[in-house]
Amino acid sequence: MEGKTRKVQISQEAFNALVQENINDFEMEPEEALEDAIQTFKLQGADLAGIVTSIAGGENINNHPVIQCLNELRAVTTNLDFLSLQEMQSVTPSISQKLNEENKNSMLVKIVEALDALSSVCSSGGSDNASIAVKNGGIELITSICATLRYGGEEALISSLKTLSLLLQDVQSTELFRQSGGPKILMEISDDHNLNNNIIEHACAVVAAAATGNEVLKDAFMEMKIDDLVLRLLKRKEANNVKSVYDVIRVMVTADDDRVAASQAYTHARRFADIGVAEVLLDIVQQDGLISTSLTSFCTTLRSVAVNDEICKSIAENGGLDVVFQCIDESIQQNNKVLSKTACSLLTQLAGSDANKDAVVLKGGITKMIGLSSIYIEEPSVLQEIMSTIRAVSLRSPANAAKAVEAGAVDLASEAMEKHPSAHLMQKQACLMIRNLAVRNPENRPIILEKGLEKLIRIAKTNHESCKDAAASALRDLGLDDYNV
Repeated sequence: MEGKTRKVQISQEAFNALVQENINDFEMEPEEALEDAIQTFKLQGADLAGIVTSIAGGENINNHPVIQCLNELRAVTTNLDFLSLQEMQSVTPSISQKLNEENKNSMLVKIVEALDALSSVCSSGGSDNASIAVKNGGIELITSICATLRYGGEEALISSLKTLSLLLQDVQSTELFRQSGGPKILMEISDDHNLNNNIIEHACAVVAAAATGNEVLKDAFMEMKIDDLVLRLLKRKEANNVKSVYDVIRVMVTADDDRVAASQAYTHARRFADIGVAEVLLDIVQQDGLISTSLTSFCTTLRSVAVNDEICKSIAENGGLDVVFQCIDESIQQNNKVLSKTACSLLTQLAGSDANKDAVVLKGGITKMIGLSSIYIEEPSVLQEIMSTIRAVSLRSPANAAKAVEAGAVDLASEAMEKHPSAHLMQKQACLMIRNLAVRNPENRPIILEKGLEKLIRIAKTNHESCKDAAASALRDLGLDDYNV
C-alpha cells in the first residue's frame, strides 16, 4: 500500500482527561478547556472523528444522544443473546417459552424503534454523529444484530441494514465491518433472502457502502462470489429494478482505494463480463424493460463492465447500441439530463471499440447527438458527454469526421465554447473533438477556422490548465504554427 499521512487515533477517555486536566490544573472555564483540548489534539495531528467534543460529552459521555441510542439498542437486544430466532426456537422448552411469539414480536418492535432512533440522530447530526456511533461500537453491534436476525424479523433486519449502511462512510468504519465478519454475514443474508426484494435492496446497499473505497472488502466479496449472486438476482425479473444490485456491480469494478498501488477492479469487471452480466443487463431492457428511474443505473453499470474492446464489441453485437439509443430517446421524453449524460457516456465507451464506430454512425448516432445538444445547449455537463461521443466515433475515422462536420459538430463546438467559457471539462472535450475532426481531414480545417474556433480554443488554453494540452493539439492539427503560444 502506498504511504499516506495517517492521523493519530485517540480515545474518548484521552480527550475527556485533557479537558478535565485543563479545568483542574489550569483553572480554565469548561468552554475554554474544551477549545484548548480540541486545538491541542489538532496540532498533534489527532483524528477527532467520532470523539464527543461537546461540554456535556466531556462531562458525561452517556448524555450524548448517539450514546443514549446505542445503550438503548444494547439493552433491547440483550435477551437475543446474539442467537438466531430460528435456533432459539429449537432449544430447550424453558428458553423457548421465554421467547414466545408475543414477547418476540414485542422485542422486535423495540429493536426497530431503537435502530430508527439511532438512524435519525446520525442522519440529523451528519457525519459527526455517525462517526461517534462508529467509535463507540456501533458497527460491531449492528453487524451482530444482522447476524442474529438472519432467520427472522424482516422489519428489524431491514432497519439493521439501513442503519449499518448509514454508518459505513469511511475506511475506519468499513474495516470494523470486515473485522466483525460483515462480508460473510451479508452474503448469507443475501443468499437466504434472495427472493425478498426489500431485504435484497438494503443488503446490497450495505455491500456497496462497505466496498466503496476499500479494496480488501471488494476482494473479499468477490472471493465469496458476489458476482454469481448478482447474476442470479438480475435474472429474477422482480429484482431487475432494485437499484442497489446495480450499485454492487459498479462499486466492485471501480478502483477507488488510494491505499493500494494496483487495484483488481479490471479483473473484477472481466469476471462480471465473463459470466454474462452484460448480456443479462441488455436482456432486461430488451425483454422485460426497466422502470425509467432504473435506466440511469443500467447505463452506469453497463459502462463500468465494458472495460475492453472485446466486451464493447460483444455488447454491440447483442443489441447494446439500440438499447443506448432507446435510453437517449427516453431521456428526451423525460427531459432527464442525468439519463442523457449517462447514456452518452455509455455510447462513448462502446464507441471506443473501432468495430463499433461505424455502427454508431450508421444507426444515426451523430445526428442523434447533434439533436440532443440542441435540447441541452444550456447544460455544459451534457454537452461535454455529447462532444465526447462525437470525438470517439471520429477517432482514426476520416469518414466519420466528415459526417460529423456535415451534421453540425463544428457549429455545436462554436456555440458551446462561446456560451460556457468557464466549463473547463466541456471546453476540453470540445478541443479534443475539434482535434479529431481536423487531424485526418484537411478539408475540415477551413470550415472550423471560419467558425472562429481558433480564438475560442486559445481562450480555453489560456483560462484552463486542464485544457492546455488538448487545446494545443487542436491548434496544431488545424495547421497553426504557433499552437504552443
